Amino acid sequence: MKKNLFLVMLLVLALSVFGCQAKQAEVPAQVETQAEEPEVPAQETESDKPAELSGEVVVYHAGSLSIPFEEVEKQFEAKYPGVDVVRTSGGSSELARKIIEFEDAVDVFASADYNVINSLLIPNYASWNALFAKNSMVIMYSKDSNYADEITDENWYEIIQRDGVNFGHSDPNLDPCGYRAVLMFQLAEKYYEVEGLNDAILSVRQEKNIRPKSVELIALLETGALDYAFEYESVAMQHMKMNPDLDYVELPVEINMSSIEFEDSYAQSSIDLNGKDPGSTITRIGEPIVYSLTIPTTAKNVEAAEEFVKLLLDEEAGMKILLESGQPVVDEITVLGGETLPESLQYLNK
Repeated sequence: MKKNLFLVMLLVLALSVFGCQAKQAEVPAQVETQAEEPEVPAQETESDKPAELSGEVVVYHAGSLSIPFEEVEKQFEAKYPGVDVVRTSGGSSELARKIIEFEDAVDVFASADYNVINSLLIPNYASWNALFAKNSMVIMYSKDSNYADEITDENWYEIIQRDGVNFGHSDPNLDPCGYRAVLMFQLAEKYYEVEGLNDAILSVRQEKNIRPKSVELIALLETGALDYAFEYESVAMQHMKMNPDLDYVELPVEINMSSIEFEDSYAQSSIDLNGKDPGSTITRIGEPIVYSLTIPTTAKNVEAAEEFVKLLLDEEAGMKILLESGQPVVDEITVLGGETLPESLQYLNK
């Protein structure tokens, strides 16, 4: 009997020891399970987060892009709250010379003439040139302009030469819209077959009505200081939305420089302008109006500049804003010097 009792006690002791060992063996498993719980959710991975950008993005752009670029600025700053977009508008040639002469720290430069970047900035201050928008020349006026009820696309050149009529355009040496207006006078002489028309128009043009930027002429129209101003169609459309008293004359495609189809015809006009160096000149010929942009070598905030370009050239963002602002865009973005694009923008090099 004692022997049996001893065996029973021995069995209970063994089971007790085995139970303790089993519980101890379970502890690491519990610790390991707890360590695996705080996994990082997929939506919080770094690859899905927007880039952490900060500082200023300095953007120089043609005056005719002011309205759409204001909207692009708002959209960009909403996406990147740490970035402040600092814009300067003006004549494209004038702005390019600031980069050349003063080495202005410009992160993005957008020109109303793609040849400004080609001839003035490349190769020393830029290496690529992205063509993204287009335009055409028109004649703006107000309801109070002299002969506003008479002017058409067939008699405008006669109207602006009448006594008491003031017309203006921007400075050809500072703003592409200015030299395109002068080139258009040459094309008009051939198109309307009026000998000496170009010289006749220039002879009645008043120096006071030649302003640095074409958009400055609109205020003169609104105050009555000017009767007519040569502008881009996009600018006319944008300002007509804000002031219904303004209107414009659409010009024949043969002279308004809007179509690739008439490229050879436009090229029959030319003008000499100030070159890169004091006293030098460059010759511009008539050609379709194409806007372009680049990131100059003077850029300080390159990463943010690249993101700005991406947003601007996005069909559902910047390009949509341009169209809604009356600024026509190209059917397909073309990049000259595309092999030198930053890696983040190589997708544009088709």
